[in-house]
Amino acid sequence: MKLQDLEAKEQLVRRLKRIEGQVRGVQSMVTEERDCREILQQLASIRSAVQGASLAFIEEYANLCLLDDTNNDRPHREQLLKDLLVLLGKAD
Repeated sequence: MKLQDLEAKEQLVRRLKRIEGQVRGVQSMVTEERDCREILQQLASIRSAVQGASLAFIEEYANLCLLDDTNNDRPHREQLLKDLLVLLGKAD
């Protein structure tokens, strides 16, 4: 899938770069043998940031692929929805 909304794409890339920085920070914390609670707090923050980025991407995916009025191929769109649900771990 190609993100067509340049602003959404830039926002997603910024989020991912921020997450990348957070992960590097946790790596340093582990190397420095920082307090476990601090590390867990940062890991929880990373998990939340990844979830937020995922939701933003899913919204773009839904708008581009599932709600695409130009594609009247309902079986194709239903398969896209099934694929999305499988990726999210909500279906078999």
